[in-house]
Amino acid sequence: MTTTTAEEFEVHRPRLFSLAYRLLGSAEEAEDAVQDAYLRYSGADRAGIEHPAAWLAKVVTNLCLNRLTSARARRERYVGTWLPEPVVTSDGTLGPLESAEQRDAVSMAMLVLLERLTPTERAVYVLREAFGYGHREIAGVLDLSEANCRQLYRRAVRRVGEPQARFEPASERQEELVTSFITAARDGDLAGLEKLLAADATWWSDGGGKVTAARWPIEGGPDIARFLAGGGPKFARGLDFVPTEVNGALGLASWAGDTLVGLSVIEVRDGLVTGVRAVVNPEKLAFARRQLTRP
Repeated sequence: MTTTTAEEFEVHRPRLFSLAYRLLGSAEEAEDAVQDAYLRYSGADRAGIEHPAAWLAKVVTNLCLNRLTSARARRERYVGTWLPEPVVTSDGTLGPLESAEQRDAVSMAMLVLLERLTPTERAVYVLREAFGYGHREIAGVLDLSEANCRQLYRRAVRRVGEPQARFEPASERQEELVTSFITAARDGDLAGLEKLLAADATWWSDGGGKVTAARWPIEGGPDIARFLAGGGPKFARGLDFVPTEVNGALGLASWAGDTLVGLSVIEVRDGLVTGVRAVVNPEKLAFARRQLTRP
């Protein structure tokens, strides 16, 4: 049976999307880059493509490099805190996340750290760390020398920081903690919130100027507790919060009826909430809305 171009491409689509998302931090743009790669693949002389997976990875990487240049300029004009577009990962959308290292690689925290890198440094780092490419393979993808790729990788590692325990796997205890945290926020329970938040916790909200959200990070458990106790009951009125795996971590989907209005990642360590990254910009929730159906 003859395989169509579309069928050939679909075999590679999940891996290509996973690559593009790590490079761009945007699910919508990652989809666009993968679709552009399909158009190039369908128009190419496929008989001359010896290794389609490698050919497509190179095409997607370079498409993403072009997009990253303009994305950096847009993010400089972004209203308030910029966070990556959240992706629900319980369905395998970003590939296997079977270890803490794999989950950390797609975490909100890591994707924010990758913003420190130049587009080329980011490509080298992602190809090396997330996809296990050797420096010679990376050189072939980026049309650079192997020595240059090694230098770019060392520079990227310095900028991102040495590997550390950024990720703590979800557990039943964590889920209980998050439930208590949401209850305290709903009730405006200042004392309860202060007990659940680490002293050095940080709250990030990404509304993009589209909806009401804190424009700057709120730092310190006491300040976050006062912020939530003051506005939590009003904000939470009429909303349902459903535990959801977001970017490989414990998260919450906020629903107003059948409409997804927010996705948050709750970072927990040593029995305390150390960070919350809340995306409420409706434009950044479009991909997740397509992933989810109302429970």
